[in-house]
Amino acid sequence: MLRTIPGPTERVVVVGAGLAGLSAAAHLAGRGRTVTVLDDREGPGGRASARPLGEYSMVTGPTVLTMPDILAGVFGALGEELGDWLDLVRLDPAYRASFADGSTLDVHADGEAMAEAVRAFAGPAEARGYLRLREWLSELYSVEFDRFIAANFDSPLSLVSPQLARLVAMGGFRSLDGAVGRFLRDERLKRVFSFQSLYAGQSPRRALALYAVISYMDTVGGVFFPRGGMGAVPAALAGAITKAGATIHHGDPVTSLDIRGGRVRAVVTAAGQRVPCDAVVLTTEPEHSYRLLGRAPRRPVRLRPAPSAVVLHAGTVRARPEVAHHSIVFGQAWHRTFDEIITKGSLMSDPSLLVTRPTATDPTLAPPGHDLYSILAPVPNLDRGGQRWAALGPRYAEELARHVQRRLAPGFTTEIDRTFLLTPEDWAARGMVAGTPFSYAHTFAQTGPFRPANLVRGVDNAVLAGAGTVPGVGVPTVLLSGRLAADRITGSGR
Repeated sequence: MLRTIPGPTERVVVVGAGLAGLSAAAHLAGRGRTVTVLDDREGPGGRASARPLGEYSMVTGPTVLTMPDILAGVFGALGEELGDWLDLVRLDPAYRASFADGSTLDVHADGEAMAEAVRAFAGPAEARGYLRLREWLSELYSVEFDRFIAANFDSPLSLVSPQLARLVAMGGFRSLDGAVGRFLRDERLKRVFSFQSLYAGQSPRRALALYAVISYMDTVGGVFFPRGGMGAVPAALAGAITKAGATIHHGDPVTSLDIRGGRVRAVVTAAGQRVPCDAVVLTTEPEHSYRLLGRAPRRPVRLRPAPSAVVLHAGTVRARPEVAHHSIVFGQAWHRTFDEIITKGSLMSDPSLLVTRPTATDPTLAPPGHDLYSILAPVPNLDRGGQRWAALGPRYAEELARHVQRRLAPGFTTEIDRTFLLTPEDWAARGMVAGTPFSYAHTFAQTGPFRPANLVRGVDNAVLAGAGTVPGVGVPTVLLSGRLAADRITGSGR
């Protein structure tokens, strides 16, 4: 029996209009609750908000959208069709992988197309290995999704099930690197199917193989892009939610909670607005949520944040149709890179980057004949690294631009006319733990029922949502966290 909050649940306040908050609001409004969303920004989206960069339109948060069925489920909770609100384009290739030896590989979600690409890239044996890997990834996803990813946990005993035994038999608790290595021997190919561990805050050698489901999401499920940019997703969700009768207030941060008798009675904002509630969903970073609640989570060991990222957004005066929407630019070093970022707290000596050119799919995001880029470099979080980003940031941005010029786009640095830089210190200023947009790492001790729970001890009617709680980091999982929070209030709506 799923634990739900006791007492009345008619009026719900959602704190935060990011993807988690919008998802929670949609599911709650669709189940007949009166929903008020309070947000400190001027528009919806949280870290997925759109903002202008001169004549360019950029998003300072996630650039990769996978598993559109989950997003469709959020609209479906309101009786709406995804296609009526968003025009999603399937990217082909999903990524273009560029390696230090000069070779490149287009990564296709279509199995036959990808097998043929692998055959041409690394030979027939690797193509056969890829097809076996694809089958394993698909089975892994089917085993994990309902029971482990899209589920609430009331205790670690919730894990005990026939699916857990099957997951163990499939090797889900071995290392990701070893699991992928059972199918592929080419080191370049192994990187394509294991770099996703960085999203989980782990190296492929330390990440659990069960996190190969992230690889399933983009290499099998496919990568998509909404016309109008990633900021179109929260804008569409906000539109559907308000159409359903929910209210969204922007530009007025929540400063306190009126807690009496172990229940949140009202939410109070900086402008003095007091919004009574029967339940509250907090989608702020868990540390901030617990400060509002006047409590601290009970954990024997301090939570470990994931690595952070430096992101250089750049507008250029030249459009380059030869550059893919998403390019993964791998350095020669690989395992050393994870050791530098995660263990030593140092910058990558041989960078591997994710370069996104959203104008490849939607040229309207830049002036005619121009391009927009997002260059992401993993870096240590503020707890691990000692970098002084105020001084280092501009120099590091120049180094990233030169790296893109050497590996991907000759002449790139001379074509830049607008830049916007985000460093760990900027993420920290936005309230993100240890200056990382990837929240807490998905170690075994911070996964599933061991991740910070979405119910709060000592406060009967407060529920958490977002990347810091279950199920974790990433657009699909953050959307699911909103649905799981709604389930804690109303009972399962599935």
